[in-house]
Amino acid sequence: MNDTTGIITSNIATKQIDLSVLGMIMGADIIVQFVLLILAIASVWSWAVIIDKSILLRNIGKKINEFESIFWSGQLLDKLYDRVRHQPDNPMAVVFVSAMDEWNKQSHMESRNQNAYSYLRVSLKNRIMQAMDNSKNKELEKLFKNLSFLAVVGSSATFIGVFGTVWGIMSSLKSIALAQNASLSVVAPGISEALFATAVGLAAAVPATIFYNILSSRINSIDSKVEDFSSELNSLLSQEIDRGMDNDNSAN
Repeated sequence: MNDTTGIITSNIATKQIDLSVLGMIMGADIIVQFVLLILAIASVWSWAVIIDKSILLRNIGKKINEFESIFWSGQLLDKLYDRVRHQPDNPMAVVFVSAMDEWNKQSHMESRNQNAYSYLRVSLKNRIMQAMDNSKNKELEKLFKNLSFLAVVGSSATFIGVFGTVWGIMSSLKSIALAQNASLSVVAPGISEALFATAVGLAAAVPATIFYNILSSRINSIDSKVEDFSSELNSLLSQEIDRGMDNDNSAN
């Protein structure tokens, strides 16, 4: 019995020699190692999403500012439409193209049916606004894609790490009970390995939560810009529609 106790104590004591990150991972229970693997994958994927979205939103912000400058420079809408309709590269340009598509579709219908001129213009404002809203929502869905993963990691990684810690402490306590030795030199290595899971969970959760809030705020800012642009563009096109209807009534 004493020999067995001595062997167990010796094994536990050996584990305290290597308290490096790799040493704690290799010395941890299989369940704790599995938890650490999940957290490592979640952390890597989170950083991939963070980097990808950060670059994407920065580029989109620049392109929106450039498009907005061109739009308000006084260039004719038809010329701007011909310039960007084949490859709109930002949500504001996509909304603009969708509105002009509806506008040109209406003009084509009017040229084919002059008798329905006034009737066709009645619902044009609503259709243009609906087209812009649909385009904007689709673009925002693309921007928010994969962002929910950060929210999931931010809210659950800590708890997954705590589970690994609890499991690791349970395993350590069993080993300590078998060794019949509760000295600090015996207890510390096992507890350190267990607490490492919580540290990894926090390392995954904290950046995910911070960048989820930052990126969501930037997307909401883009949404506000595009929404304001949609209202202004709709106002400009509505004025043209009203002017056309007034001219039509005068001619009659």
